[in-house]
Amino acid sequence: MKKLIVNADDFGLHPAINAGIIKGCRDGFITSTSLMCSGAAFEDAVLQAKATPALGVGIHLTLVGGGKPLLQARQLRTLVDEDGLLPADYTAFAKRWYAGRIKKAEVVSELQAQLERGLSCGLEITHVDSHQHLHVLPGIADIVLDLCSAFGIKKIRMPQEGWFWRGGFDSTAGRLIGREGLSFCSALAKMKARQARFVYPQHFFGMLAGGNLNEFLVGEIIRNLPDGVSEIMTHPGMDAESLEKTFSWQYHWEDELHTMKEMARQYLVQNSGGNTIFCFPEAKKLQTAHLVVGGGKVRHHHGDKAALRTGAHAVVAVLQHQRFSRGGAQRLGRGEEDLRVGL
Repeated sequence: MKKLIVNADDFGLHPAINAGIIKGCRDGFITSTSLMCSGAAFEDAVLQAKATPALGVGIHLTLVGGGKPLLQARQLRTLVDEDGLLPADYTAFAKRWYAGRIKKAEVVSELQAQLERGLSCGLEITHVDSHQHLHVLPGIADIVLDLCSAFGIKKIRMPQEGWFWRGGFDSTAGRLIGREGLSFCSALAKMKARQARFVYPQHFFGMLAGGNLNEFLVGEIIRNLPDGVSEIMTHPGMDAESLEKTFSWQYHWEDELHTMKEMARQYLVQNSGGNTIFCFPEAKKLQTAHLVVGGGKVRHHHGDKAALRTGAHAVVAVLQHQRFSRGGAQRLGRGEEDLRVGL
């Protein structure tokens, strides 16, 4: 069975990003997002998420990006710079972290504060991931797994994109090297996550082409979608002119939003009663059954095959991450735990 999560990152970072993610959920392909609890537009994101119950919401842990942390700068003297800002990117963080210039206690305190804020905002939290995938770095992965376990969250992203996956994207050497390094770190983090009984999607897409997804690139993912649970990471947004003035990432926010909407227009088969089913004619290894999402819970469905599967079309469900509450994680069935995937 092929199952797919489409997750939009950076929810809460900027109002234009929030607006793009919500539109991408309501009119498009997006099923899940990750909430930046230290983001300047956090409150706006929470309000919009509460008005969009179909959107699964996880926590986007943030230790980089050049923004302000959640805690006061005086509490994080080795983590922030003289202006009270976080390191610009994961390479700047890693240099200081592995040189012993950032205190572990400060990292723990900031991440704990972010988790507490996310779990206290009135949303049901589905999973955890992080800005620039810092949660899989050796040393940081242990902290994140311990904190998530303490809060009862056992669903996590593992951004290990296939070693040889290009998907038609013309990547720079720098992007390719960065992807391979983070994928290696993810492979190491997976071993620890399995030991701690975490679950995660088996396959991940969107790192190499991060911020550059278009219809062709997403189509290539769909055409090569493997069996099991896959996650596509996306970065939609509106008002690209404003975002480009604020961030220097050279992301194509509006293009990614358009792609998410167009994918839904092309592939949506049924969307009623809380159920979302997409049909991908290009998907390989045809299936004889499909899954339906209803109210955040996954169940098998054997409805009208003529309406849900035509000819050689493979039916693939787009899934939300299973939700968590502050009181702890909902338990998966034993068979699903053994699969170690995030449904």
